[in-house]
Amino acid sequence: MSEFFGIDIGGSGIKGAPVDLSCGELADKRKRIKTPQPATPKAVADVAAQLLEHFEASGPVGCALPSVVQRGVVLSAANIDDAWIGVEGEKLFSKRLGRPVRLLNDADAAGLAEMRFGAGRDEPGLVLMLTFGTGIGSALVYKGELVPNTELGHAQFRGMEAEEYVAARLVKREDMKIDWWASRVNELLAHFERLFSPDLIVFGGGISKRFEEFSMHLETRARLLPARLGNNAGIVGAALAARDAA
Repeated sequence: MSEFFGIDIGGSGIKGAPVDLSCGELADKRKRIKTPQPATPKAVADVAAQLLEHFEASGPVGCALPSVVQRGVVLSAANIDDAWIGVEGEKLFSKRLGRPVRLLNDADAAGLAEMRFGAGRDEPGLVLMLTFGTGIGSALVYKGELVPNTELGHAQFRGMEAEEYVAARLVKREDMKIDWWASRVNELLAHFERLFSPDLIVFGGGISKRFEEFSMHLETRARLLPARLGNNAGIVGAALAARDAA
């Protein structure tokens, strides 16, 4: 079986679709349902069930969550209800959906997808993926193996959390010109290069669509490429995790 189901859980919307893992493409048009407020574990699991019913999907499911996830347990909550913290998420979803479920961090899901089907494909060394949006997500992959839950957006940088200094939301919220913002990004990339010495950096998040507008301001030792899977990366990565749960 090459088709698995992926769900990408965000603070404003929950998206899902079956994925053909022979090529990394959605097997049907994705469906988005507004994230319930409050986004409690039960309410989110109910939306996941709605998505499966919509597609009449069977088989294993992967869910990407904006949280640290360790051995199926949710340890943090970003843009979802704090009631998630400490919940055995995989057990919760498996019971509600009646099938095996694999839960993972949303940036890790995007990183897995880009490694298998996108910008990181065939890269044998160390890959750092950063997703710039409301915050900063990160995924670190070495020789094809994910180092989970890196959460580099929360690393201390310039006296604050890195995402407070350079998240993509700053371009609009503070009317920051994109070249000024890119200069901050360049500082952060240099910092992470000193820490990790990656062979490849993959630049993701919604603003990666504008990569050509600001890439000339970015200077890295590592190769630097924009992500290729766009808004489908979380769904595809979740489906890859579902295959592991099969």
